[in-house]
Amino acid sequence: MPDDHLRRDDAGLTLKLLSKSIPGRSRMSHDGRQVPARAAGAKPASRRSGAVLPRSVERIAATDEGISRRRLRDMLAAEEPLEIVIQRGDGAQEPVTVTMRTPGADFELVSGFLFAEGIVDCLEDIAAIRYCPGIGGGNEQLYNRVEVRLASHASLEPLARERRFYTSSSCGVCGMASIDAVMALGCPPVDATLTVSDETLLALPKQLREEQTIFQRTGGLHAAALFDARGRLALLREDVGRHNAMDKLVGASLLAGELPMGQRIVLLSGRLSFELVQKAARAGVPVLAGVSAPSSLAVELAERTGITLVGFLREMSFNVYTGGSRIVPGAAAVTSA
Repeated sequence: MPDDHLRRDDAGLTLKLLSKSIPGRSRMSHDGRQVPARAAGAKPASRRSGAVLPRSVERIAATDEGISRRRLRDMLAAEEPLEIVIQRGDGAQEPVTVTMRTPGADFELVSGFLFAEGIVDCLEDIAAIRYCPGIGGGNEQLYNRVEVRLASHASLEPLARERRFYTSSSCGVCGMASIDAVMALGCPPVDATLTVSDETLLALPKQLREEQTIFQRTGGLHAAALFDARGRLALLREDVGRHNAMDKLVGASLLAGELPMGQRIVLLSGRLSFELVQKAARAGVPVLAGVSAPSSLAVELAERTGITLVGFLREMSFNVYTGGSRIVPGAAAVTSA
């Protein structure tokens, strides 16, 4: 049996990890480090690489004495392809997509992606997740290919089968074309009782920076962080792609049976695009914030789904684009909690 494999237990109620447990706040989850995808015609690699890779670089700098040049060691955020394959109830395999991601938390990434796309709606729709066995059998695994076996009651909808798309680390989910299509996936009602203090929101960016351990080493990763209503950090995931970080965060919650994300705040380290609001809406996130700007379509979708959308969140100020009634003065939020 593969070393890294999630499967349903005998009672059919939970997914069990056969190698390690899923940590609640770790930056690298159970599936740890992966392997680069093979080059054309090359033997598939089965050894894992990490989320950070060393590289010798030349540093050129202006000094008082002129231009200096020297060699030094830099750390790069890894970016590698991951293919997602679905095994239907009849045993047939269905390639879904290839995404460029930072290795680590691959099972969370895959689970979150399939949930955001409406291919699965709950944990019970997933029977097993594993890395695909290598060619020739044995114990070799391909860490650039993940196979998801759907439960017998789950089916791959025709819309999903028709949507073959390539997902890059920068563009996100390019196959979704309209707000109506997002709404058709089914979004849980956003918690209307949650209130968040302005002081709580202003304190979040500092926490995010302090917890981005891989970003501190590379300067090249995005992050998605989950906070409770009082601003306490519950979970953080990093990835070279904004949408991947969000998928890992949602996937971790899905695998832990903690969806929808009512009474929670999600903070993103970059801009707020349409596909990120889509993922938040599917997960039932009532408050979505980012340190940069939202797009026009992101604001429209947030308004349609009842999400409080906060942009340009800094330690001294922020903009509220939708759902401003959830944000209250600090004292009022404390007394109503």
